[in-house]
Amino acid sequence: MFIFMFLLFHVPHVLLSSTKVAVITPQDPILHIGSSLTARCTLSPELGLHAATLYWTLNGMHLSSSTYSVLSPDTLSVTLHSLNGSQQQSGDNLVCHGADGHVLAGSCLYVGMPPEKPVNLTCWSRNTKDLSCKWSPGGRGETHIRTKYTLKYKLRWYGREKECENYSTGKQRNSCYIPRNLALFTPYEIWVEADNQLGSATSDITTLDILDVVTTDPPANVQVSRVGDLEDQLTVRWASPPELKDILFQAKYQIRYRLEDSTEWKVVDDVGNQTSCRLAGLRSGTVYFVQVRCNPVGIYGSRKAGIWSDWSHPTAASTPSSERLQSGSCDPKPGEQNSTLRRELKQFFGWVRKHAYGCSGMSIKLYDQWRVWLQKSHKTRNQVDSTRR
Repeated sequence: MFIFMFLLFHVPHVLLSSTKVAVITPQDPILHIGSSLTARCTLSPELGLHAATLYWTLNGMHLSSSTYSVLSPDTLSVTLHSLNGSQQQSGDNLVCHGADGHVLAGSCLYVGMPPEKPVNLTCWSRNTKDLSCKWSPGGRGETHIRTKYTLKYKLRWYGREKECENYSTGKQRNSCYIPRNLALFTPYEIWVEADNQLGSATSDITTLDILDVVTTDPPANVQVSRVGDLEDQLTVRWASPPELKDILFQAKYQIRYRLEDSTEWKVVDDVGNQTSCRLAGLRSGTVYFVQVRCNPVGIYGSRKAGIWSDWSHPTAASTPSSERLQSGSCDPKPGEQNSTLRRELKQFFGWVRKHAYGCSGMSIKLYDQWRVWLQKSHKTRNQVDSTRR
């Protein structure tokens, strides 16, 4: 069709006066990479042209006359050796031209490789309602000619074979989405078939139960707030995924947070199934970005580990600034003793800070009381000093 339209626009006077201007043989050949090809351009006697006046192009580039052979007054051949893969999946354009540049005939060359077995087939279900699968082409992945991938699935012990219909394009082109009509509590067999004009290949079969590959939307309504005047802590709260509210499962959560001017995230793994967490050991007067994600473990008694959701949108909050930094004041010399005492207390309560990291509640109340008392004592001392002045 492409060659026909090209001829139609470039040499309409020839096409209208003759049903066949010239013919290239073989027409639209399919070849393996590294193959050789000899093509012939045979002229219609009505043109009154001689084969020696013709020339060839491949994808618009002139081919060397050393590759030509005049087989007869109306036939010119060209021989191509060690062909590379097609530059476009629709085929490379081999064209026979007249001396004045007019296109006389054309052929598409499909040069490529048969597909190899697709690999890395993985699937997941969002909230048990659907199934998405992705895979990687086998081998180097590039076949240089159009290759069709078909995701197929069926119930393991009964049911007919079905094909996925909703294929993604662009960067996620090797993936497919099954939106509905999926059975629970019974395994599926899923595989991918690859097919092109040079051959076909089939992936290994993946067997899975929908309940074993469930993921969910990120936790909703993530809120980050200060813990009173404590300058090194923030509290994070969130809501369980609403889509799973009627499903029996045990959620597992993770938190990550970073400084405003940093790209490095720190991950808190020991959140468990609670929907709040105390972050400790933070910098005072600093903005933090916080995200939460969910892993729905044990859907309806499944023994498989769930799949982590995407991270929630970042939520920002700042820790309180140190009063000493805000006032810009310095402790008098007697305060050096308090500084020494403070360092000793920090060492003594170091284990509290260690256990408070993440979301553990061990001795956190005692730690909070000590920090509040310490800050109040500094505030009272500053007020007395300012009164004396």
